Amino acid sequence: MSFTGPAEDRLALRELLETYADAVTRCDAQAWGATWAPDAQWSLPDYPEIGTTHGRDAIVAMWVEAMKHYPGIMFEAWPASIAVDGDTATMRSYTSEVYDWADGVHRDRGQYEDECVRIDGRWHFSRRTFRNIHRQIGPKGL
Repeated sequence: MSFTGPAEDRLALRELLETYADAVTRCDAQAWGATWAPDAQWSLPDYPEIGTTHGRDAIVAMWVEAMKHYPGIMFEAWPASIAVDGDTATMRSYTSEVYDWADGVHRDRGQYEDECVRIDGRWHFSRRTFRNIHRQIGPKGL
């Protein structure tokens, strides 16, 4: 998959991803939740205790609880591919997160495989699947 489809849609999808990342860093549940379609699905197969969550309201509720464990998180994301087909799109993106935990500073890298849908002229995530790529844990203060 590469970057295909109308440039204005690809830009809007990049902005969707950037809005998501900004909302994570700011711990803004309202802005973060607005990136999801009402009937969305979020899958975290590397976290079997969480698994897959269905529906925007349930996804946001789960995220709000989870974010209590990530104070001071810095989250970045960038697209590796975007393919637009009318009012649907697929996107692959990579993530980088830094946050403090009791055992030190975590630096995580991950990958999302996404399906997106345009609703009333705005793009939303309809399905997101996250996989871990790399985790580094170091002492605090570095």
